[in-house]
Parts: sequence; C-alpha cells; structure tokens
Amino acid sequence: MKKLINDPADVVAQSLKGFAAVHADLVTVHYDPDYVVRADAPVAGKVGLVSGGGSGHEPLHAGYVGLGMLDAAVPGAVFTSPTPDPILAATKAVDGGAGVLHIVKNYTGDVLNFETAAEMADMEGITVKSVVVDDDVAVEDSTWTAGRRGVAGTVLLEKIAGAAAERGDDLDGVLAIAQRVNASVRSMGVALTACTVPHAGKPSFDLGEDEIEIGIGIHGEPGRHRVPMATADEITDQLVDPILADLKPAAGDNVLLFVNGMGGTPESELYIVYAHARDRLEAAGLIVARSLVGNYITSLEMQGCSITVLKLDDELTALWDAPVHTPALRRGL
Repeated sequence: MKKLINDPADVVAQSLKGFAAVHADLVTVHYDPDYVVRADAPVAGKVGLVSGGGSGHEPLHAGYVGLGMLDAAVPGAVFTSPTPDPILAATKAVDGGAGVLHIVKNYTGDVLNFETAAEMADMEGITVKSVVVDDDVAVEDSTWTAGRRGVAGTVLLEKIAGAAAERGDDLDGVLAIAQRVNASVRSMGVALTACTVPHAGKPSFDLGEDEIEIGIGIHGEPGRHRVPMATADEITDQLVDPILADLKPAAGDNVLLFVNGMGGTPESELYIVYAHARDRLEAAGLIVARSLVGNYITSLEMQGCSITVLKLDDELTALWDAPVHTPALRRGL
C-alpha cells in the first residue's frame, strides 16, 4: 500500500486539520466530536441541512458545506458511519430556529445513527426531519444496505435542497424538494480497480486483469455482475440502459447528466463517458439541460465512474442554478 498518510488510524483527523486551514473562510471544523459547519452557522431563521457518512468519499460531504448547500457535515472513519454524538453536535450547531433536515445515504449504519441523533435532538427541542437517498439502480439489497444504496445522486440532492433552504423555504418545504429530487434521480457505477482502505492495507476486493464490476457501490460493495473489460462506449451503455429502464423518462423531458469519477479516473476519460451518455440520452428524446462532470463523490483511489440522471422541472432547474459557495462547488457568486 502506497498512500500519503502518516498513521492509518489518524487519517481523518489529519485530513480535517488541513481542510480546516485551507477553507477557514468558509467552514469551521470541530474536533472530538468531529464535524464541519459553515463559518456563519447557525443562520437565524434558516432550515439547517446536515449530512455525513464515512470518510473516503471526498469531497462529499465536508466539501459541500457552505452557502447554498450544507450547513454541516459529519465525517466518520473511512467507510464507517459517524456515531450519533457528533451528528447531534452538528445538528445543534446549525439549528437557527427553523428546524434541521438530515440528508442520509441509505446505508444501515448511517440510517440508524442519524435516526438516533434525530431522536436525541427532539428531546432537546430541535425539530429534525430526514430524507434517505437511495438512487442506485444496481441492486435492491446489498452489503450494508436494506434497499437501494445512496450514491452520486446525493450531491445533486444536497445542492438543490440547500438552495431551497437558502431561499427561505420552511422545513416541510425543503423536505418536499429533497424528496422530489430523490424520486427523480437514478445512478449506476462501474469499477475498473478496487480501492484500499488505509487501516486494511490491501484492496477491498479482487478484480482480474481483464475484469470490471458493473453496478459497484461507493465502498466497493458487489454490483450486478463482473464482465470483461470493454470500450468506454460499451461500458457507458451498461450504465445508461438500467438507468433509463428504471427512471422511465419521457421524450422531451429535461434532465441533468452527471458523470462522476470514483477518485482514480482522469477527467479526460470521464468526458469520453459523458459524450456517449449524452448521445444516448438525446437519442431517447431527452434534453440534457444541465451537466456535471468530475470527482464529486469518490471511493478513495478507485478507478471507475458513475452516471447519474436527474429529471428536471423549472423549479429544480432554478434551484440547481442558484448561487453556491462551498470548498468543492462554487458558482454564481
């Protein structure tokens, strides 16, 4: 294992220290318990948005803390859910009197720990509601989940729900927007190589020299099947087909097309995938009204990508276009 780390047991804390120093104008990092809040938190009268999960998916979630997106992010150990205590601390830190929305990826540990933290917050007089993101079409049940996994669609949901909170929507309104996004977004990923969790010291799974895993999860969980390595267009087809079959968009629908890198894939390759995915969507009569390409929710150094399609309406488009100023996503300011 070759990684730019010191102690495998101290990766998250040391990474947070560097993150805090770079982005001190945007965020404040708290330690023991670990959580990240926007520098002006709490914002009086605004719904607070809190998300989190295991580290190793950067820039998710801490990279999206700031104006127009999250108010707080709670990082667990690498690929390990944060415990209820830091989630509660982050929730209290961003409560501006309008309630707090928890955005939770559908992994058993995340769901249980965020539920516990919400119950603890309720006992302290903070109203918390939750949305569980489950956009992965690869499998219904897999390692660590009951039901579909929450993957790259989480980025889009955090941006759009964050914009709704920033414009002044109340807690029920922000929740309704988040639920609309979750109902309208689907994702599918592929791994060309495994990643190595620092404390494990070896790849999380084995792939043959000429094998790829279709439908991989962001922690290296099994996908739908392993197939021989193929061209970029052929692999893209294997991701787009199940998305379209599940989402069932109608000809003429506006969509956002998001091609995400898993951490080890060059952007040049992601743009090759995007070009063919866009051709496929347009051939199906869809209008690609918005796009996003890059490493936005990763799996350490895994080589591979995911494709996400979100059906848009006028309101969701306006919220996507709204200003955002976070360490990893900045636009309109």
